[in-house]
Amino acid sequence: MIKNKGLTIFNTPLISPLLRLLATAGLKLSGWKTVGEAPKLNKYVLIAAPHTSNWDFFPMVSVVLKYKLEVHWIGKHTLFPFPIRWFVRWMGGIPIDRRAARNTVEQVAQAYNRSDKLALVIAPEGTRGKVDNWKAGFYHIATSVNVPIQATFVDSRTKTTGFGPLFHPTGDYEKDLSEIRAFYADKVGIRPELT
Repeated sequence: MIKNKGLTIFNTPLISPLLRLLATAGLKLSGWKTVGEAPKLNKYVLIAAPHTSNWDFFPMVSVVLKYKLEVHWIGKHTLFPFPIRWFVRWMGGIPIDRRAARNTVEQVAQAYNRSDKLALVIAPEGTRGKVDNWKAGFYHIATSVNVPIQATFVDSRTKTTGFGPLFHPTGDYEKDLSEIRAFYADKVGIRPELT
């Protein structure tokens, strides 16, 4: 069972505002620009691409903090061991048990259905390595609970990070994916050779 309750890095009093200031200053001092409008929705799937390095984490988390979003991400339950379980959850992590009878999409759909507010960040490549095809989980989650897909990105070439268009899945995966991928076509990851 997935739970997404409690304080996270994105909503902890005193700490989150301080981190927001540091993130905004860090982006500015390192020459990164933010663009686009943050979603004003209670429920959506946020896709983060291109994902080519662990260093993608810093501009992406910084933009989420700057725009005061509360987001979560899913990970295998084995990433949440005692004694660091509290910290990984505080970072927005939601453990999923892949051994469970229900598949990941079903488990995440239940979390959306139980929540008044849930934004889930997913890297559609599913890895930091170069891939030709994205994993479809983000799309199946969005269509199963009827929420939009918000594009977010890093572009190391222009040192830009932020929000792209909001996509409303039609149920035609190939057509929708083609539109989503078109937005990312000119974006370059932190490690350009893996984009």
